[in-house]
Amino acid sequence: MGKALGIPLPSLRRLPLYYRHVRRVLDRGQEVISSGELGAACAVPAAQVRKDLRYVREYGRPGIGYNAHSLARRLEEFLGLVNDKEAVLAGAGNLGRALANYPGFARYGLRIVALFDRDPAKIGQKVGDTEVLPIWKLVDLARRLHIQMGIIAVPAEEAQSVADQMIAGGIKVIWNFSPITLNVPGDVYVKNQDLAAELATLSHWIARRRREEVDGESRREPAKESER
Repeated sequence: MGKALGIPLPSLRRLPLYYRHVRRVLDRGQEVISSGELGAACAVPAAQVRKDLRYVREYGRPGIGYNAHSLARRLEEFLGLVNDKEAVLAGAGNLGRALANYPGFARYGLRIVALFDRDPAKIGQKVGDTEVLPIWKLVDLARRLHIQMGIIAVPAEEAQSVADQMIAGGIKVIWNFSPITLNVPGDVYVKNQDLAAELATLSHWIARRRREEVDGESRREPAKESER
């Protein structure tokens, strides 16, 4: 998907980063923020920041910057943060419980209203204030409450079945934490969050750093020998 809602996907993905930093400057009483400051905080060139913010119809004043209050409101409206979003979560394991208990979702208008699992030992347990329900109730509950978002935190072999149930319940947006590519209709948007793949990327950087350190040591060693 190259564009979403008339905005290039890379620009859309940067907007939450801008919003998070704008909220920080507002929390410390700062009223104005420049594209340079915003870009430095988010590792984005200032010119790209200005281009991205044009999609939300926010324009700074040359030599002054952006009104932080106005910019925060524009980003909230564009990203849909001013509207409460209800989601259901499938998977009451360690990851699912951590997601269900994460307080940071509230600032982005996300509320997990139901938690499901297939394990009889977990059904009926409480995760915070939310009771774990049997997975077979997911379709009916999603339909009755008109839930638009589902979060999947189940083992890979169960993920497609859970996704099918979410779609049967009318859910159109799925946040998938299972390490599997889901097969969904064209009108269903899936955001994959593959933690194992992210760990592999981090492992690569660790291995690369070690190789650079070893190479650096090997290059210095001949110099030490020649001094003897």
